[in-house]
Amino acid sequence: MTGVPRRVGARELLDALLDPGTFVSWDATPVPVARTGSYRSALTAAAAAAGTDEAVLTGEGLLRGRRIAVIACEFSFLAGSIGVAAAERIVTAVERATAAGLPLIASPTSGGTRMQEGTLAFVQMVKIAGAVAAHKSAGHPYLVYLRNPTMGGVFASWGSLGHITFAEPGALIGFLGPRVYEALYGRPFPAGVQTAENLYRTGVIDGVVEIRVFGRIAHRALSVFSGVPDESKMTVTAVPAVTGPHADPAEAWDSVRRSRRPDRPGMRELLRQATQRVPLSGTGQGESDRTTVLALARFRGRPCVVFGHDRANQGPEHTMGPAALREARRSMQLAGELRLPLVLVIDTLGAALSKEAEERGLAPEIARCIADLVTLRTPTLSVLLGQGTGGGALALLPADRVLAATHGWLAPLPPEGASAIVHRDTEHAAESAARQRIRSADLLADGIVDRIVPERPDAADEPVEFSRRMVTAIAEELTALCARSPEDLREIRHDRYRRLGLPG
Repeated sequence: MTGVPRRVGARELLDALLDPGTFVSWDATPVPVARTGSYRSALTAAAAAAGTDEAVLTGEGLLRGRRIAVIACEFSFLAGSIGVAAAERIVTAVERATAAGLPLIASPTSGGTRMQEGTLAFVQMVKIAGAVAAHKSAGHPYLVYLRNPTMGGVFASWGSLGHITFAEPGALIGFLGPRVYEALYGRPFPAGVQTAENLYRTGVIDGVVEIRVFGRIAHRALSVFSGVPDESKMTVTAVPAVTGPHADPAEAWDSVRRSRRPDRPGMRELLRQATQRVPLSGTGQGESDRTTVLALARFRGRPCVVFGHDRANQGPEHTMGPAALREARRSMQLAGELRLPLVLVIDTLGAALSKEAEERGLAPEIARCIADLVTLRTPTLSVLLGQGTGGGALALLPADRVLAATHGWLAPLPPEGASAIVHRDTEHAAESAARQRIRSADLLADGIVDRIVPERPDAADEPVEFSRRMVTAIAEELTALCARSPEDLREIRHDRYRRLGLPG
């Protein structure tokens, strides 16, 4: 961080975020609260300094032509602190946005609870968080842009509940303020911890951008969150697909070998063919795993949440850990809350084998991913893009429909591992791959995969064409899935996996 950033006021933020001249205030006179003489004087001085009647402004406006609700804190009014009147204004605005079906952008900047009002002000955060939770439960987007500073109960309640959360560069963001920490513990708070940039690196927030850049990101995100297909992008040439068990794909070991080519296109190549992309980061809980990618996107006009393995950031010593699985569960929660289809991309060497992974709950997270997926009330699509090794692949598999690339494969262990168990060597890896029926054609015949998207003859030799072909197939499947009701999808999904492996 290069110095303390200039504080952006509420009105300046609204001017930078919204289309010119479109903001309409929703604010009424603040509700009366019990005030001592000194507190009344402080409020009068705060209003004069800030040019507002409270520490928050609410209303609606247009963001690139889209109607949205907005909540913006004003730090110049008693350090943006939240008391009863400010909380009531926030909750009233959230409830109005929910009733109107509007997406809501909140931009806190606050020292936290208003100390002059004590505990009663402190518990107002519960009321605000409850209103935000109801807004999200109704299926409406909630986006957060944190400004400098955002501290205390504000950050620990409505500042941390966004479907996506970004912050301004250099912003001080944290729970306990540095001055309070030093007063309580007699030593300075460690430098560089409570910064927007550090929280992004550690997976607490999704990014650090200037307000005008956030406006562009919010526009793209709301386009995806709307769930409305972009008809102009949906005229595509259907992908010829292998749909029967009599296909003639490469032998199992050849597929394994081809899937491991370092130049094979991965998830990032698929996203390059998408539109309205918004990369997100981390679990939102202080964890990040660079072996996976989470994003919002449109595939041929179809909006969705996308999560999957990033082959570019994997290696024998760098495989997916528990944080990656918790990020997967974040993608499932996002898709469920916003009623969006979820696309999951499988391309993994396998989950991490380490003391740290075991102690941080790798196996339970795999189980929770599977449980969340099979009960999710939104369309789901899994794409077996390349390697599908072990529990790390299984965690992203149980979807309404499963696509596979010709050389995609799925196995409980790498073939070398299966060979080691059965033969006590790795020389029988090719034999193990064939016997375990791991290749795409076998998976199709066994009912694990629904459709094979062809490689001609190898995705690594035609990366752009293959990626376009796969994205078109994804869009076709999403179109069909979105025509079904959530109840039908859950019933079909249950029956599919209930019958898996049974004769007939």
